[in-house]
Amino acid sequence: MALPLARYRFTAIAQAPLQLPPYAGSLLRGQFGAALRQGACMTRQPACAGCPLLATCPYTRVFEAPAPPKGGHALQDFSQIPNPYVIEPPAPHWGQPPQDRHIAPGEALQFNLVLIGQAVEQLPLVLFAFKRALERGLGHHRVPLVLQQVEWLDDHDQPHPIWQQNATTLADHDATVPWADSAADGAATPDTGISLRVHTPLRLQSQGRPLRPAQLTPRALVSALARRTALLMDFHAPGAPAPVGHATWGEAARAVIHLASGLQDQRELRWFDWARYSSRQQQTMTLGGVLGRWTLLGDAQALERLYPWLRLGQWLHAGKNAPMGLGANKLGNDRAG
Repeated sequence: MALPLARYRFTAIAQAPLQLPPYAGSLLRGQFGAALRQGACMTRQPACAGCPLLATCPYTRVFEAPAPPKGGHALQDFSQIPNPYVIEPPAPHWGQPPQDRHIAPGEALQFNLVLIGQAVEQLPLVLFAFKRALERGLGHHRVPLVLQQVEWLDDHDQPHPIWQQNATTLADHDATVPWADSAADGAATPDTGISLRVHTPLRLQSQGRPLRPAQLTPRALVSALARRTALLMDFHAPGAPAPVGHATWGEAARAVIHLASGLQDQRELRWFDWARYSSRQQQTMTLGGVLGRWTLLGDAQALERLYPWLRLGQWLHAGKNAPMGLGANKLGNDRAG
């Protein structure tokens, strides 16, 4: 089966010297959200709560997904559900002293955007919002950028141009990712396990507290990925069929979380703290998460059933602040930086 899920690469050209923070995920998200709301809002109400168009507005469906009704999901009751996008800015060299990123006039800024479910249908509006946000400028000095190109990245990360500057339409493309019924090329075996390279801070929490490397378990990782996947599919891709043998994504997630309880693991993870400024809260916030290599070990059948969920995590990310690109991971047995 194919899931409505796509990754896009945006290329924009700076029109003046541009200074960005070491990790620009929060900045890009804030500018994108403001431009998307302005482009989508029909009522011009100061807040979305109470708006008569709340359920159908493309802004809330993409950027501020409303909380489901009590008892609205098989996993548990949620005060909020994940938004169907992930912004992936250029990642710094984690572990080195944070340094601002400097882009000279005429140089390109590239970042990726993942859209999930019905958000894929909003790509024209999303593109327009990013184009407007970039033209209004980034950074303290509001340096404008010109959006030059958008590419669709297939499930092998190969780029396919779908929009060029001044184009009036988007090229057709297959905005789906296939569900992997089994691990390809022996990527999940008892001998090798399934290895992930975590390359932006992954912050998993228990009762509101972050889990440090020594506190992490395979179940904590699989639970975070499976719950996030189930919520995104059930609420944002209601037409996407659940994995074979399960009536709903929530039911499938519960089964795979239970399966993870019998796994072992090998970890080469380190904790990394970083700070970002929250314009919404008007303060600097210190966040942290783990980086490095994490290998899950178990019997072949368990690993085969886990593999599709872990593979989707390469697009969906996991943990706190995933929409701004944290919790990024990639399958592979090579070591993470």
